[in-house]
Amino acid sequence: MRDLRSTLAGAMPLVVAALLALLLLVLQLRVGAAAAERSDAQGSSEPSMQQEDIAPEEQATPVEEPGPFAGGIARSQSWTGSRALETARADGRGVAAELEELAEQPVSTWLGDWARGDGLEGMLERQLDHAESTGGTPVFVVYGIPGRDCGLYSAGGLEERDYLDWIGRIADSLTGRDAAVVLEPDALAQLGDCEGQGDRLGLLSDATGLLAASGAAVYLDAGHSNWVAAEVMADRLQRAGVAQARGFATNVSNFYRTGDEQAYAERIRSLIGGDYVIDVSRNGAGPQGEWCNPSGAALGEHPRAVDDATGLDALLWIKTPGQSDGTCNGGPAAGEWWEQAALRLLRNR
Repeated sequence: MRDLRSTLAGAMPLVVAALLALLLLVLQLRVGAAAAERSDAQGSSEPSMQQEDIAPEEQATPVEEPGPFAGGIARSQSWTGSRALETARADGRGVAAELEELAEQPVSTWLGDWARGDGLEGMLERQLDHAESTGGTPVFVVYGIPGRDCGLYSAGGLEERDYLDWIGRIADSLTGRDAAVVLEPDALAQLGDCEGQGDRLGLLSDATGLLAASGAAVYLDAGHSNWVAAEVMADRLQRAGVAQARGFATNVSNFYRTGDEQAYAERIRSLIGGDYVIDVSRNGAGPQGEWCNPSGAALGEHPRAVDDATGLDALLWIKTPGQSDGTCNGGPAAGEWWEQAALRLLRNR
């Protein structure tokens, strides 16, 4: 028995050494496996690391499309101010020097029920060709909605059954051409104010779709900052199909200051998106307390494209300076040239 214990005692160092060797081998195997896992993980992340290492100047940057007026604003071939200037020069009248400032600026071409006959397409083609030859985007104002102006000085419009066919003719002429359209001044601001409007929202939505499909930059009229609340107007614009359009227009034929109009437009834009244009043709002295041929109105700043951080595409002369609002305050019929009013706008600045 003593010999057995002696033998076991002598063998213990060998057993301990073997166990330690085995333990060391296990640890080495585990360390090797962990290193292999780390290597695999690093290998799988190489593509993303390479992507991050691309220099900023080598990465693609989004390209912003130019606005519809990037090439400028075209002058209307039928600008009454130009014709008035030619007449004044021919007669040797001193006002020619004043009228020259008006005649040099681009204004919009208005299309209403007076432009519905066989000559519509030819007139549009002449305006578009003129714009292409002189440069800039022509602006057309479509003003033929049924129940137009609720029986006031610009009352009229097409019959509901004829309206979209007329819009389709305009859209066909604009297809493939550079153009902007301000659609139906006052139509949404006067929504529900009188009889005879028919399905006004449906008509506007269909008209917007037809004109936008032609490639034109379409702006639905949104009244002005002192007429319909921005939240109400935003809802009306949405129901009239503004999502199909470039955006909306404000202050058409009115007198509110540009800053007030832009604040109003930006509020609408925050609710429904879109870009906008502002009519500055007669807002140089601000609102006058009346809208029909006010004697204190003044010419606004010259039309120009705008490229800033806001939604403003352009400041335009949508209303033709010098054209009457109607038979009020001594003026002739709505839309007729009135030299006295034109000169007042120039001299009131």
